[in-house]
Amino acid sequence: MSGEQTDDIERTADEGIEYGIDDRPPLGESTVLGIQHYLTMIGANIAVPLILADAMGMPGDITAQFVGTFFVVSGIATLAQTTFGNRYPIVQGAPFSMLAPALAIVAVVTTGGVAGQPDWQAALLQLQGAIIVAAAVQVLMGYFGLVGKLQRFLSPVVIAPTIALIGLSLFDAGQITSPDQSWWLLGLTLVLIVLFSQYLDLKHKAFRLYPVILAIAIAWLLAAVMSWMDLLVGDHPGYVPLGEVTDASLLLPIYPFQWGVPEFTTAFIIGMFAGVLASIVESIGDYYAVANLTGSAAPSERRINHGIGMEGLMNIFSGIMGTGGSTSYSENVGAIGLTGVASRYVVQIGALVMLVAGFVGYFGQVIATIPDPIVGGLFIAMFAQIVAVGIGNLRHVDLDSSRNVFVIGFALFVGLAIPEYMANFENTLVFRDAVGIEATLAPLLGMELIAGTALAGWLEATALAVVDTVFIIGSTGMAIGGLAALFLDNTIPGTREERGLAQWDRLTEDDSEFEPFWERWADSDDTPSETTRES
Repeated sequence: MSGEQTDDIERTADEGIEYGIDDRPPLGESTVLGIQHYLTMIGANIAVPLILADAMGMPGDITAQFVGTFFVVSGIATLAQTTFGNRYPIVQGAPFSMLAPALAIVAVVTTGGVAGQPDWQAALLQLQGAIIVAAAVQVLMGYFGLVGKLQRFLSPVVIAPTIALIGLSLFDAGQITSPDQSWWLLGLTLVLIVLFSQYLDLKHKAFRLYPVILAIAIAWLLAAVMSWMDLLVGDHPGYVPLGEVTDASLLLPIYPFQWGVPEFTTAFIIGMFAGVLASIVESIGDYYAVANLTGSAAPSERRINHGIGMEGLMNIFSGIMGTGGSTSYSENVGAIGLTGVASRYVVQIGALVMLVAGFVGYFGQVIATIPDPIVGGLFIAMFAQIVAVGIGNLRHVDLDSSRNVFVIGFALFVGLAIPEYMANFENTLVFRDAVGIEATLAPLLGMELIAGTALAGWLEATALAVVDTVFIIGSTGMAIGGLAALFLDNTIPGTREERGLAQWDRLTEDDSEFEPFWERWADSDDTPSETTRES
């Protein structure tokens, strides 16, 4: 990029960014800001293990350790990604995109049961095996450059609806639309976030930097006091069960293969890989969103490859530790937009705090007491920000072009409509029944040349994997919308200027501008006189 273009990007960043990617605030301030970044994704990082634990019938004491493991994996994965991966300030955590295949695996295993082994353990070992193998393919896709090759097909017409759907996909989250919602508590949380981040941000630095943590603390304390005074009782969505905190264990034993040796089943692996693909699409959208918010150049092919490759490595690690996977977190991206804190160092400090806290039982229980209405208010503020970031990409596009308007509108519509249809089916097993896959296969598998042979098993596993993949991808709004936009934008005739590619090319970093960690270390060894270097 030219110097003039770089200056333009930096001026854009300065307008809304308090701390840039390479800035290092004081340690105390960084710790609070880092915890705030993590608080934005607390709801999801707890929801995923709790959903899985409930589906597996996991005992309460094991569930606490299971949740703690997710935080340990999140902390290590975030440190690895921000240091050795794409080096963007994005928190890594439990992925919803991989939850659908995980629940399918759990349903199949627990329905059949395993002799001599609790259902939850049998399901978890199969889940670990599927994640490890699927993630190994993700590592190859990243570090061999297959994912980065997609960048040449990605225009703002594709990226805009993909990012917007990351936010829109959670408009109906249970923490927001629950029929027994506590609207006053959700509204209080949301009003406080908006008040601190938009109206009082110029009054005091604390309001500008800590709107999320201040809002959550005030709303939680009010709910806790009202619960203690019996003004909120156990069945109220805003009830805070303080007694559960004292019942927790001080330290949790978290270590690799803590549930046993992972087991590997081909059909489960293929189904999980569909979730990994959806996760990759979402992560690429997050990379572009962070670059947009911070005024940085769009990510290069090299940076994307390293980011996805590292996510694959951390997914393997999550399988070894016994969780449900790891991916970039859109909630954290929204927090950057609200707070203006995009410091990599801040996110790394927060990751260290969460890594240590994951071993402390009291911490997990305190976090688990945050009522859903408070999380719902947080979600509205966070994901609304992400929707706006996605739409902001359209400034590069010719919106007078009927071609572009059609592609964008179509991608947004199918990205909302198809997942809504898939929501009619509780899991992939129900979807298989609706498709009638077993009835369709029965005549073929009954043929004399096929029945009872290895080919029969292979055909059945392949057919089930295809149906499961359709369900998983179809349940992920940003995957459906992104793939629809990708296909239409690259097949419907349009000029590079019309599609926004000409301008975007000028704003995309060159591969040489991103240095992998081994190159940075080599440069450091070659320049011993340099006294300081950013993390």
